[in-house]
Amino acid sequence: MRSYIKFADRLSISMGKAFSWCIVILMGGTCYEVFMAYALNAPTLWNFDFSLQMYGAIFMMAGAYTLCTEAHVRGDVIYRLFSQKTQAYIDLVLYFIFFFPGVLALAFYGYEYAALAWKIKETSWNSPAQIQIYMAKSLIPLSGALLTIQGISEVFRCIICIQTSSWPKRGPSDAEETEKVLMRAAQEEKKEDVI
Repeated sequence: MRSYIKFADRLSISMGKAFSWCIVILMGGTCYEVFMAYALNAPTLWNFDFSLQMYGAIFMMAGAYTLCTEAHVRGDVIYRLFSQKTQAYIDLVLYFIFFFPGVLALAFYGYEYAALAWKIKETSWNSPAQIQIYMAKSLIPLSGALLTIQGISEVFRCIICIQTSSWPKRGPSDAEETEKVLMRAAQEEKKEDVI
């Protein structure tokens, strides 16, 4: 289970970091559009659709990365008061009731949706540029598959926590909540005071 967790985490983090470059591309396209529209008075026809595709790619492909690094929004006011073992039981049940049905539907129906888009070489219907969107629609089942892989990893984490009463450590994270950073600093300060 632990080796699968490492594999899933590496995959999710590498895909998240790879697709994070879409932000740079998106920014470049937006700057180009602003320059063309305001400096040269020649706005492009394609940039709006291009921006939508880049934003969609970031949004879809960041899901597994967000789950892996625990960067998603949680309403854990009561949840965090429970023991880690109880948290693991709650998470395990909720993954099977809410997470997997939605993510598996995204993967399977997204595949059919993307396959149809490829078959008809779908273009954007709301753009005068008629930009091709069938390639971007391939990200729907891909993101569903990545979320499924990471979801299985999270279930394994729950099982390990139920067995050991503590959550397995996660790999290094690019970003952390301020609350966690402050709590860790306070704990380290408390340890120094004891010594």
